[in-house]
Amino acid sequence: MQLFGEDVGRKGGVYGITRGLQRRAGLARVFDTLLDEQTILGLAIGAGQLGLTPIPEIQYLAYLHNAIDQLRGEAATLQFFSRARLRNPMVVRIASFAALGGFGGHFHNDNAVAALREIPGLVIAAPSTGADAAALLRTCVAAARACGSVCVFLEPIALYQTRDLHAPGDGGYLSVYEPAPAHVPIGAPRIFREGEGRDLLLVSFASGVYMSRRVARRLAARGIECTVLDLRWLAPLPVDAIAEELARTGRALLVDETRRTGGVAEGIMAALLDRGVRAPLRRVAAVDSFIPLGEAARHVLVSEELIEAAALELRAET
Repeated sequence: MQLFGEDVGRKGGVYGITRGLQRRAGLARVFDTLLDEQTILGLAIGAGQLGLTPIPEIQYLAYLHNAIDQLRGEAATLQFFSRARLRNPMVVRIASFAALGGFGGHFHNDNAVAALREIPGLVIAAPSTGADAAALLRTCVAAARACGSVCVFLEPIALYQTRDLHAPGDGGYLSVYEPAPAHVPIGAPRIFREGEGRDLLLVSFASGVYMSRRVARRLAARGIECTVLDLRWLAPLPVDAIAEELARTGRALLVDETRRTGGVAEGIMAALLDRGVRAPLRRVAAVDSFIPLGEAARHVLVSEELIEAAALELRAET
């Protein structure tokens, strides 16, 4: 394996995620690249064709669009057009979605994944916890090695430094790293329940899971027991699992930190309707807008207040 990208080596990444890795693995396996996304993904394509397992990093999701055709028109199409004789295995790590406080505006925050989700065969992972991040990354690497899969690994910026879940100092969002080779099957979600969790289903991913779990605890105090389904995978979507949980609760709120148009929730609702599901469905999604700077970001992004209000409204209607 080789891990490379802008500032991932000596600096250890903008958020320190790869800090110390170059020292441990060596310069040949962890190294810095030019500040050019096309170069980074082009290098990954070449490395994959040579039989390596490249893990390129795109520093922010907003930067990916400069090089999206390296995935759409090159890497993800090679197996298709060669009848699986050739392949471009890779796992693209990307710091994704919105940072707390709207840091950097739309240059460093992007909550649009439609351009990725429409690429046939692309595997997209979006973990919400540290433990899942390690397990999902292992799965993506294994899929790249065994099947030549092209995987995109979306890391939620807002959760990089998150330690607590329900109260300051509770440490409820910390994970203990397990060196054992734990994996998560592609397309398998994770379930969290408050009590029996039969009153309402909250479906989300990445930072939305964190917010939904906090809201679910507050709703439980009001006698509304929720199930939170963490998608973990945005492609393929675990639609069957969602439908199964929806049959238990009878109603679902989709919490989607991507944009309302072309967002993840839009795809889930369409897929459920295709399966004949007619249960009450609502969604909370980001506004169709670029993410502004600072406090202005709160006007376009999903919040716990919006989730809780929508959940109470849905519960009252049904």
